[in-house]
Amino acid sequence: MKVRSSVFASFILIFEVIGVALFLRGFFPVPVKSSVSSKSKLSDLPPEPVTGRSPNSTRVPHPLFEKVVIMLVDALREDFVFGPNGRLYMPYTRHVVERSSSHSFVAKARPPTVTMPRIKALTTGSIPGFIDVVMNLNSPALLEDNLIWQARAAGKRIIFYGDDTWIRLFPKHFVEFDGTTSFFVSDYTEVDNNVLIHLDSTLKRDDWDMLILHYLGLDHIGHISGPHSSLIQPKLLEMDDILKKIHSALISKQTEGALPYLLVLCGDHGMSETGSHGGSSEPEVNTPLVLISPAFRRKEGTLKPDVVEQIDLTPTLALGLGLPISQNSVGRIIPGVFEETSLRDKLRFLHLNGHQLSCLLKDSLPSYEKEPGFEQFRVAEKAHGSWMKLYLEGNTSEVLANMGKKVLKQYLDALNAMSSALGKQLGRYDMYSMIAGMVVLLLLLLLALPEALSGAAAVDVPVLSAVLSLPFYLLCLLFASVHVLVCTSAESSCYFCSLSWGLVFAAVVFSSALFCILISMAMRRLPQEHKTYRKWSLSELDVLLLAGTVGHTLSLAASSFVEEEHQTWYFLISTLCLGVFQDVCRKYFRERIVTGDEEEPVLSSKDRRSGHRKADVHSEKWLALATPPFTLLCCRLLRSLNQTGVQWAHLPDVGHWLNSAEHKVVLSLLAAFCLVLIYFLVQRRCSLVSKVALALGLLGVYSYRAAVDNVSFPWQHSGHATSRGMLEARFVYVFVLGILFTGTKDLLRSQIITADAKLRSRGLWEIYSGLVLLVALLFRAHNLPVLCGSLLIQTLMAQFIWKKLHYDAAQTTIMHYWFGQAFFYFQGNSNNIATIDISVGFVGLESYIEAPAVFLTSLSTYAGPLLWACHLICHLSSEGERSPVSLSHGCYCLALLRSVPAAAYIVLVTVLRYHLFIWSVFSPKLLYESVHLLLTAGVCLFFNTMERGPGSGTF
Repeated sequence: MKVRSSVFASFILIFEVIGVALFLRGFFPVPVKSSVSSKSKLSDLPPEPVTGRSPNSTRVPHPLFEKVVIMLVDALREDFVFGPNGRLYMPYTRHVVERSSSHSFVAKARPPTVTMPRIKALTTGSIPGFIDVVMNLNSPALLEDNLIWQARAAGKRIIFYGDDTWIRLFPKHFVEFDGTTSFFVSDYTEVDNNVLIHLDSTLKRDDWDMLILHYLGLDHIGHISGPHSSLIQPKLLEMDDILKKIHSALISKQTEGALPYLLVLCGDHGMSETGSHGGSSEPEVNTPLVLISPAFRRKEGTLKPDVVEQIDLTPTLALGLGLPISQNSVGRIIPGVFEETSLRDKLRFLHLNGHQLSCLLKDSLPSYEKEPGFEQFRVAEKAHGSWMKLYLEGNTSEVLANMGKKVLKQYLDALNAMSSALGKQLGRYDMYSMIAGMVVLLLLLLLALPEALSGAAAVDVPVLSAVLSLPFYLLCLLFASVHVLVCTSAESSCYFCSLSWGLVFAAVVFSSALFCILISMAMRRLPQEHKTYRKWSLSELDVLLLAGTVGHTLSLAASSFVEEEHQTWYFLISTLCLGVFQDVCRKYFRERIVTGDEEEPVLSSKDRRSGHRKADVHSEKWLALATPPFTLLCCRLLRSLNQTGVQWAHLPDVGHWLNSAEHKVVLSLLAAFCLVLIYFLVQRRCSLVSKVALALGLLGVYSYRAAVDNVSFPWQHSGHATSRGMLEARFVYVFVLGILFTGTKDLLRSQIITADAKLRSRGLWEIYSGLVLLVALLFRAHNLPVLCGSLLIQTLMAQFIWKKLHYDAAQTTIMHYWFGQAFFYFQGNSNNIATIDISVGFVGLESYIEAPAVFLTSLSTYAGPLLWACHLICHLSSEGERSPVSLSHGCYCLALLRSVPAAAYIVLVTVLRYHLFIWSVFSPKLLYESVHLLLTAGVCLFFNTMERGPGSGTF
């Protein structure tokens, strides 16, 4: 069966996306959980160990606290409280930390440092899986054992105000609640005011046991303008006043003889130097944890806060409230909280925590008995039993106290060891799914590679002959046998084993057919190799493009190269510019010297017939010579706009300088200039209607940025009121839709009614113009030069390089791909989730709507690669002198450029799955690669659509 190369490439990419999805299903592990599906109960707690006696009753120490207030400030960095500016930002909190009855800690959050996984960690004590980053957009109800469920089951009355993620995670758990969306990051005032309006009345009442307050304003300011914004200090002072109000109210309600209160100040995660979060840098994972209660000793002087794990708060709060510890908690209690209790109660608290961790260790590790922490716990439990025997006999000697301190230390060592072992376990990989996805991906890649190198217009896929062959049926039997063997012998459940036999049969048939087709195509090409190997000839530029692509793929095996991948692309782009400059010099100088014809202009026949004057010929020559150095200069300037990566992300860049208040005029002039230049670069191939819409749309972009106070009009005063820019953004959306509609109409006419290449070219360019206008709206004001530089380089390269030097479709495609990758990092992106700018998902939206928010965020993040891929379609479609199969071959090359690093990276991640940086470095990159592969599949489908014209009978 013969299919066009673009169709074949599209099918390859679609099935590769399925293979990657299957791999991700197995790679992102299921978090460590107890095998018992029910929740922990007080009746299930172990008895106190007593040597030589029958087990004691399941005595639980009395609760330490009557009321608990948890004040969670989203994105609260530890240096905002404990750092040099802590006394300026939060003076009352700092006073309480240094002079009052409190305990302060630096609580380390595990990546991913986004809100929903951190709330799960705080309430369950477990370490959420990395895939929870995706679930953060739409949090389902939390079904596993957690602190909130335990408190509600014990009759505690819980009130919540703040981030509605809590309400989605814990439906029907709160007696009173009011939620605000956490994703509308343009608002940093109302989200906190919605919490504040309930606070005074709630503090005056006595009908609650636990009050949870989640303030979002600080996080939203970080997303908008970063941790060094002038808005940070006022917001932190506001949070400090709220803490003072809560503390004063709790003190006034404290009565003699009653259990004391506990006030908890904490953050779910920190904030990077760019204002985002999600990664593993110190500012993102270090959060303050301040526990305030009259049950603690009064501090005297400044003490350096100790370091604990964020998940340690869960068992500490549970035992402090007289509740069982959640089954899946891997945290350990914070000893200082229980410093004023009796030694017997301290040992009992540690014993309960150790018993819970040892049970979880049994469920997660087959060889749990060999774990040092488990052995230490058993030794400590026996020593605890001996101490209890002496204690119950009335022994009050100093020997008993020393023995108790020794047991206490043994318990602490055992808890540390068991918690560390469980933390390293993180989860169980589904190797069956991982290997199946990896095999599918590699088979598809091997199937596509020879055909891509051939450059044929169509691919002959021997489907029928492969399916009717004997090896096909033997492979079906082999794969079915492997499936049965794995599913009957696997110790842990596999995703494939839970599928119905119908789906398994379809997967077996597909894999067998794919393998047979690959073998058939390979055998068919073998006799032709001796005829074609002499035809291979690689130019210097081909060697550069091939070596650069392979070198980048190999560099992904090192964590440092993944963290600083932008440096690889910056180097490749610079080298490419020098290589192109060499080709230009060879064409315009060396060829003329060799031919000896100094008067012959090196132009196409069409240009010679057009009657250009000799001066025009020389000007084109010098413009062609100037294009590579100019491109190199542009790329160097764009690099300085945004510091990215890890090593140098903290250094100041031009973007920070432009966004400072004192340079607002400079930013305004730069933004205006870029928008005008964007118009002149884009409008030249649009219809009159689209030109007018584009001009008004770009004016709307500037008006939107002025409305949100990024830039200013000359007549605006410095103290003018800012808005969310709803009207201005929607004004731009209208023109974006109008331009896209006009382009789509022209495109459909050229594809269905008439085979007009000029009409199709104009329709494609108008769709591209609409995307440019939308990206201009989404980009921050200081990033508009990135968009402007991209369009300028595309224009110059298309006019003087790709066309004049007659580069083929493969070379042009690889160059577009390289530039797209470089501009991905010019935007300020990295392989760290923290650099995703989620604020663009709410441009023009009054509330959080999932579908448009995800679309806008994805478009803004991948604007560089997408715009360069769209320009590639426009360029190859408009080149009338090219071969008719150039568009198809370009699609094939683009698919291959995405498939090779994706397949290689999946193999590398499988090999490095126990690497120290697997979750902080390699996993985020895997998500980026997966989404990029999905977007490339969509672009290739669009390629396939563009190649089909009216009356096209080829599949």
